Amino acid sequence: MRETLGTGEPEYAAYVALDWADREHAWVLEEAGGGKRESGKLKQTPESIEAWAAGLATRFGGRPIAVGLEQSRGALIYALQAYGHLELYPIHPSTSANYRKAIFPGGRKNDPVDADLLLDLLTRHRDRLRRMRPDQEETRKLQLLTEKRRQLVDEQTSETNRVTDLLKSYFPQALRWLDDLSSPLAVAFLQRWPTLQQVQAEEADCVRKFFYEHGSRSKERIELRLKEIQEARPLIEDRAIIEPAILMVQALLEVIAALRRGIKTLQDACAAVFASHPDAEIFASFPGAGPVLAPRLLAAFGSQRDRWENVVEFQSYTGIPPITEGSGKSLDIHFRWRCAKFLRQSFHEFAEQSIQQSEWAGAFFHHQRHVNHLDHQAAVRSLAYKWIRIMYCCWKKRTPYQESFHQERLLKRPRSSENPTTTAAVQKKSGAPTNGRPGSNRVHFQFKKVAGFCKLSAATS
Repeated sequence: MRETLGTGEPEYAAYVALDWADREHAWVLEEAGGGKRESGKLKQTPESIEAWAAGLATRFGGRPIAVGLEQSRGALIYALQAYGHLELYPIHPSTSANYRKAIFPGGRKNDPVDADLLLDLLTRHRDRLRRMRPDQEETRKLQLLTEKRRQLVDEQTSETNRVTDLLKSYFPQALRWLDDLSSPLAVAFLQRWPTLQQVQAEEADCVRKFFYEHGSRSKERIELRLKEIQEARPLIEDRAIIEPAILMVQALLEVIAALRRGIKTLQDACAAVFASHPDAEIFASFPGAGPVLAPRLLAAFGSQRDRWENVVEFQSYTGIPPITEGSGKSLDIHFRWRCAKFLRQSFHEFAEQSIQQSEWAGAFFHHQRHVNHLDHQAAVRSLAYKWIRIMYCCWKKRTPYQESFHQERLLKRPRSSENPTTTAAVQKKSGAPTNGRPGSNRVHFQFKKVAGFCKLSAATS
């Protein structure tokens, strides 16, 4: 929720803008009421930041000071959060960059000028900025834990892809015998037998015991592997290619094993923080959330229920809805490229999981795919859009989700905004009569694919 002078913003004694850097930041200050601007440099050390913040508090008698900077996370903003008299206004880098282009179309740029432009945005367009209000500690901790865990998962995927590429060059059969190269079984197999010749030289009973001890208990699958191992032929025999590839694979396997341990450590920490959070019951109740996605959904909403004026504002924040660009008679509605990618990913992945766990969600998805002819990803985004509205309502009311309650509401609607497939599925499950009247085919929006891009078409009844 935007906080302007009329909605709780304090009366600031001064305004400061910081153009941050790795070692030294440029700052510009203007006292309330206008006047001459002051400028200076601030070193990125705890001592310098403390002395600078304390000097502002002494100079302005502890009254609040608005601080604008191109950072929402990082060393500088974390340090400034410790001082209660500093009210922080994060400014998106693209906002300041576009503002700089408008003022200096020739491309002029340096730190003092950038700080001066940030101060212009802070003093003249503060109603367009969102004042930082740190959430409670456990929520902020959960937000960082879930993001860091996902970063390790992405790194593990990257390293696994590198191993896959190397194996294709000298030992492609291993990709067929090992389902997941990041699994303990795959890592142990390749560490023990990095080449086809080595595993073929091993006794069948030893290989059979290896698979059994590492959790692969299907006798049919093990025997098929043993048969293929004995019948396999090497792709190449050039040692100049094979030996460097083996060394690289062995090094990457160590990285993958370390990443897997790190992911488990972060997941355990997420589970502990999530279990103690007062909103855990709400987000654990959504079908398909599970131990990974439920903490991510909670972190996405946070604990500040007055932060959003309405669900539409929150939906835009998630990046799920498309964006509208209109000029004159032209109107283009397209996929939202600029948004918090991890946030959008959380809702997208949850919606995909809910298809198998929720009756109405599965029906809605299949209707979008087979009746409205959307591609898979567009149909999932459309489902995520509907889920956000439901989640928002549960979150605001502090009430866990109940599938049966939602289905009853669908049945009671005289002209359902759900698809007829959804209503029919709910009626079939509940045993309610259809009276020959399927639900309305009215939807507020739908995604379609045009010229290779996912776009939004107008609603039709």
